[in-house]
Amino acid sequence: MIRQIATVAIYVEDQDAALQFWTEKIGFKVYRDQPMGPQGRWIEVGPENVQTRLVLYPKSMMPNWEELKPSIVFECEDIQGTYERLTANGVKFLDEPKQMQWGTFVQFEDPDGNRFVLKG
Repeated sequence: MIRQIATVAIYVEDQDAALQFWTEKIGFKVYRDQPMGPQGRWIEVGPENVQTRLVLYPKSMMPNWEELKPSIVFECEDIQGTYERLTANGVKFLDEPKQMQWGTFVQFEDPDGNRFVLKG
């Protein structure tokens, strides 16, 4: 029986820049960073004390990366506070948080143009 999602890959041009973005701007922890051959590393990042993680996978090792865009929603308790903290860290948001019937959300981008959603 499936218990959880272990990892979700996002495809990045520069693993070091992506690692810096996710750790320094978003505040994620590095769970794994190990060599994966001469072209890249296996890097897993995620929030503190969680089991599901992002894999910062090099585009150079995935020929069809353009077809494999992520669709990831991060849930947070205080969306306005999280939005303000990440904005102060230099994270690029596409708009301000919007209240909908199902909750509040806002989209942000990483340095590779991948879009993610914060949901409160």
